[in-house]
This record gives sequence, structure tokens and C-alpha cells, in this order.
Amino acid sequence: MTINPKTTAAIGDHPLHPMIIPFPVAFLVSAPIADLAFIGTGDGFWARAAMWLIGAGIVMALVAAVAGFTDFFSEPRIRSLNAAWYHMAGNLVAVVLALINFYLRFAQGAEAAIKPWGVVLSLVVVGILLFTGWKGWEMVHRHHVAVLDAPGQTSSEPVTPHHGSEGRRAA
Repeated sequence: MTINPKTTAAIGDHPLHPMIIPFPVAFLVSAPIADLAFIGTGDGFWARAAMWLIGAGIVMALVAAVAGFTDFFSEPRIRSLNAAWYHMAGNLVAVVLALINFYLRFAQGAEAAIKPWGVVLSLVVVGILLFTGWKGWEMVHRHHVAVLDAPGQTSSEPVTPHHGSEGRRAA
């Protein structure tokens, strides 16, 4: 009889971290696309769009980090997972690189900062996000962090393992 590692940053049984992370990922992955659009067209709109996509990505990453840190520091079984450490450290590196990227663009001008370092930093951040997303997937799908195995189960109810694809509630 086990209870999966649970999330504490939640509304009811709905974890907040996975609800928030699509926003910074979408913003930060869109930035190098806007960079390439600027390089291809020379239209300053794309340079400014990339800068503000990075800024929005940073803000939303910090919001997601609050939920992620809450889960990480409140559940020892999450901290015991190597994937959780890689996920957290990688995302911190990605946010620091995004901050540097945003600062360069803001200080030098959105257009001037794109070639070459702006686009390089944006692409490196996307690469890191691919890795940290993989580690987040591993935590959920391999280690069942915040997963409710049985229909109607709540995060405080244990499940008993059996040979089917779903767990059953403990009696």
C-alpha cells in the first residue's frame, strides 16, 4: 500500500506546477522563432517581440518555480529523485540565461542584441527546456509524482498495487 509522492502546491487535487509551465515554455520557445523571423525579414517587430516573449517567459517561469519549489521542498520523496534535481537545476540555468538574454536585448536594443548572442542564448534555453521537460516527464510518468492511480482517489488515499493498469484504493 503506497501513496505516490504528492504535490503540495495544488488547488484541491490539481497540481499547480504542471498547469503553469506551458506558459513559460511557450514564450521561451517562441523567442528564437521570432529571432529567426527578424533575421529573415529585418522587421524590427520580430526583434521586439522576441525580447518581450523572453520577458514574459521569465515572469511565468518564476511563477511556475514558486509551485515547483513548494512541491520540491515539502515532499522528501520528490527531493530523493535525481530527475527532480536535474529538472530544478536545469530550469534555474535556463532562467538565468533568459535573464542575461533579456538584459542584453534591453540594454543594447532588441535588434542589435539578436546577432549572434541573442539567438544563440534563445536556442540554448530551448535545448535546456527539452532536457528539463524530459526530466519532468520522468518524475510524473516513471515516479508517479502527483499521480492519482485509482479513479476517484484523492491525494491522501493510498493505493494497492495489482497487475492491471490502474491501482485500487486501499480498504
